[in-house]
Amino acid sequence: MPVNFSAIDLARFQFAFTVSFHIIFPALSIGLASFLAVLEGAWLKTKNPIYKDMFMFWSKVFAVGFGMGVVSGVVMSYQFGTNWGGFSNYAGPVTGPLLAYEVLTAFFLEAGFLGVMLFGWHRVGPKAHFGATLMVAIGTLISTFWILASNSWMQTPQGYAIVGGKIVPQDWFKIVFNPSFPYRLGHMAMAAFIAGAFVVAATGAWHLLKGRRDPAIRKSLSMALWILLILTPIQAFVGDAHGLNTRKYQPAKIAAIEGIWDTEQGAALNLFGIPDMDAEITKYRISVPHLGSLILTHEWNGEIRGLKSFPKADRPNSTLIFWTFRVMAGLGMLMILMSLVGLALRKGGKLYESRWFQRWVLFMGPAGFVALLAGWITTEAGRQPWVVYGVMRTVDAASPNSAQAVGISLMIFMIVYFLVFGTGIYYILKLIRTGPAFPETPDERKSHQWGDDGHGDPAQTARRPLSGSSESIESH
Repeated sequence: MPVNFSAIDLARFQFAFTVSFHIIFPALSIGLASFLAVLEGAWLKTKNPIYKDMFMFWSKVFAVGFGMGVVSGVVMSYQFGTNWGGFSNYAGPVTGPLLAYEVLTAFFLEAGFLGVMLFGWHRVGPKAHFGATLMVAIGTLISTFWILASNSWMQTPQGYAIVGGKIVPQDWFKIVFNPSFPYRLGHMAMAAFIAGAFVVAATGAWHLLKGRRDPAIRKSLSMALWILLILTPIQAFVGDAHGLNTRKYQPAKIAAIEGIWDTEQGAALNLFGIPDMDAEITKYRISVPHLGSLILTHEWNGEIRGLKSFPKADRPNSTLIFWTFRVMAGLGMLMILMSLVGLALRKGGKLYESRWFQRWVLFMGPAGFVALLAGWITTEAGRQPWVVYGVMRTVDAASPNSAQAVGISLMIFMIVYFLVFGTGIYYILKLIRTGPAFPETPDERKSHQWGDDGHGDPAQTARRPLSGSSESIESH
C-alpha cells in the first residue's frame, strides 16, 4: 500500500536529515577544539613532545570536521527560506538576529584564528600560537551559546510581543536567557566534549589492539578516559536538572517521553513499553513503581501529568521519543560504567593490557554521537506540534511548496550528502586509522615538530581548513 507524504512531512524530514548530518561535525569540532587547547597548553608547560605529536594529529581531524561543519551549516540555513518561509516571516525578528550574532561573534573569531592555529607554527611565536588555539576553542563555545539560545527560545519563548501578526522582540536578555537555555547549553556543550573524548579514546584503543604501544597512543587513551570519568557523571546531573525544567515548561513532552497517559501520583518508571498513540496506552510495560516520580519530581509521590490531560492535537509522538530518550539515557549509563571500569583497570595497572576493555572502548567510539542524535530527536520531536512552543504550530511555519518539489529536493540532498559528507567521514576515519606520528630519531622528531608534515611550512600558503591535513584520501 503506497504511503503519501505531505509537503510538510517531507520538509520536516529534510530538515531532520540535514541537521542530523550537520550536528555531527560541530560536535566533533567543539570537543576537539578544547582538547587541542589542552594539548598545546600541556606542551608549552612541560615541553613534552608527546603533546605536540598529539596536537599535530588531532588538528588534522579537527580541520576536516570544521570544514564539513561549515558546508553543512550553510545548506541547513537555506531551508528557513525555501521550506519554512512562514516561520522566517513570523519569528524571524527574534531568530534572525540570534543567528547573525553567532556569525559575527563566533564564526569570524574561529575563521580568523583557524589559519594561525593550523599553519602558523613558523609565523608566530609559541605563546601567540597558543592564543590562536584558545580563540578557536572559545569561538566554538560562543557559537554553541548563540545556536542554543535561538533553539532554546523556540522551546521556552519569552521576552516578545506579537505585533502586526509577527513576533517582535521586547527584552533581549529574556529572549537569550530563556528558562531552558542554561540547562540545554550545558547539556549540549558537555555532549560535544564527551563525543570528542570517545573518538579520541576509541582511536587509542584501536591502535593498542593493533599492537602500537608508543606514548602518544597510550596518552590519547589515558587523557580521554580521564575526561569521560569527570564529564559523564556531571552530564547525568545536568540532564536531571534539564528534566525538571522540561517538566515545568513542557509537561506534554515529559509525559510522552515516559509513556504516561493518565495523571499519576507516585508514577512508575516505564523501563520498557510501546506507546500506542491511537489506543492511548503503553503496551507491554515493564515498570518500577514510584521511580518515575522520584526521578522527575524528586518526590516519592510526586504528580506527573499524563498525555490524556492534553488535547490530541497538542501531543508529541510518544512512540518515537519514548525510545530515543532511552537510547540516550541508556548510553549515558553505559558511558559512566565504562569510565569507572577504566579507572579500576588504571589503578590495577592493566589499562593498556586489557584487550577486552579496549574492544569495549572501540565499540563505544560512536556512542557520543548516537546519544547526541537521540537526545536531539527527543528534544525536537517532543516539542511538536509546535515550532515555537505554545506560540506557532509547525503546520503554520511551512512554505507553500508542493510535496513533489520538496520530495525532489530531498532526494537530491540525500544523494549529495551521502557522497560529500560520506567522503568526509571516510577521510576522517582514514586519518584516525593512521594515528599520531611517533618519530623515532632526533632528526625525525625535529622535522616533525616544526612543520615538515605540512603544518606551518613556510612555502605553503593555506586557503581552506581542509589544507590542515596533507594526507591523500587514497593513502594508508
